[in-house]
Amino acid sequence: MTETLAPPPVEPAPRRLFIKTYGCQMNVYDSERMADVLRPLGYAPTETVEDADFVILNTCHIREKAAEKVYSELGKLRILKEEKAGAMTIAVAGCVAQAEGEEIMKRQPAVDLVVGPQAYHQLPELLTRTARARGERIGADFAPDDKFDALPQARGVQGVTAFLTVQEGCDKFCTFCVVPYTRGAEWSRPVAAVVAEARELAARGVREVTLLGQNVNAYDGAGADGSPSSLARLAFELAEIPGLDRIRYTTSHPNDFSDDLIAAHRDLPQLMPYLHLPVQSGSDRILRLMNRKHGRQKYFDLIDRIREARPDLALSGDFIVGFPGETDRDFEDTMDLVRRVGYASAFSFMYSPRPGTPAATMAAQVSDDVSRARLHALQALLTGQQVAFNAAQAGRTLPVLFERKGRHGRQAIGRSPYLQSVHVENAAHLIGQVVPVRILRGQQNSLTGELIAEGHVSSPGAARARPTGDA
Repeated sequence: MTETLAPPPVEPAPRRLFIKTYGCQMNVYDSERMADVLRPLGYAPTETVEDADFVILNTCHIREKAAEKVYSELGKLRILKEEKAGAMTIAVAGCVAQAEGEEIMKRQPAVDLVVGPQAYHQLPELLTRTARARGERIGADFAPDDKFDALPQARGVQGVTAFLTVQEGCDKFCTFCVVPYTRGAEWSRPVAAVVAEARELAARGVREVTLLGQNVNAYDGAGADGSPSSLARLAFELAEIPGLDRIRYTTSHPNDFSDDLIAAHRDLPQLMPYLHLPVQSGSDRILRLMNRKHGRQKYFDLIDRIREARPDLALSGDFIVGFPGETDRDFEDTMDLVRRVGYASAFSFMYSPRPGTPAATMAAQVSDDVSRARLHALQALLTGQQVAFNAAQAGRTLPVLFERKGRHGRQAIGRSPYLQSVHVENAAHLIGQVVPVRILRGQQNSLTGELIAEGHVSSPGAARARPTGDA
């Protein structure tokens, strides 16, 4: 009698996840964590939306016409979902989801789930509900502590740099901004939780972390004794983690810049000499209308103190032109501030109204033509400063963290302490290492350098020397 062998079990095909991320670094972090939450359900990432079983649009409400862009993308996804006979789940996450969740569900029936930025840990539960019925499809809770407690500690991060959210929400209520309404009040993660996640990242080969928060320097997470910590003390804790050589943070508010954070820039070599410190306008009158709660002189004084502590520090900023009521004189005050400060890089935008914000109903809205002309003038000034800063790096020796292979041969691309992209030939074998590089020239958006000595690389925790050479 011939024995009949049972066929081997058929492995279920992996489900494919496609996430499109809009906006800030915090959304990048959130997208990574959504993938982590869904991994135990069998979802593997795909780079092609057509292959996806589950599509998530992780949205941002800051940029102009954000909601319209989301609806446009949803229209394309609806057609794709119909072509696949409905075999695709579509979710909208992030700040647009938080602000317009009910409207999204009404306007685009193809959407299966809407989940706010503080509730994406509920995705597995929401998916289960959706599979059962077309009922409860919105998760928009404000409970960041619940979210972080529910997220898996292990992250699917690949590479030598990573974002790490330490603070969420905002209590500042700038009149142009929707963040307090979409992200909620300021809240900070406990020190132990941040350190544990950073240790896990370092164990995976991460050499640099960027600490994220809407107002990251307002960080006041509980320390080991239960008392509030500060961002500076957190940075010192993180600097003790073996293999973690670089620490950055963004975005800061001038009103939350403490003395101990200034001292940390002086005393902590792992804290990179690059600071993103938005001011938005150089006009005291416009700053009052924006409810920024600081003036231009306070900004100047703060920068002077930080530069005294860390002379090689480079600055980045954010600017809005065409805010309601902005005059030519107000705009010239912004240009004057930029000339006096000198920025290594900056982000600048035309003002656009956000529904529900006080500025949206202010009188004296500035015309698009005037705003556009001012933006072009400001960007020309900022670009000139960026080009000059990059060109000034020629002849210096900078420690470069190599991140990935370049396009040509054995070329590798890394980051300088000032966050510039650095291209170096014959360095592909150095990815994951911090290496001294002689800068040959600077372009508008990058630097070109050469290795000083073959094999002269850092061991984990050793690359803490400050850049050398004349700036």
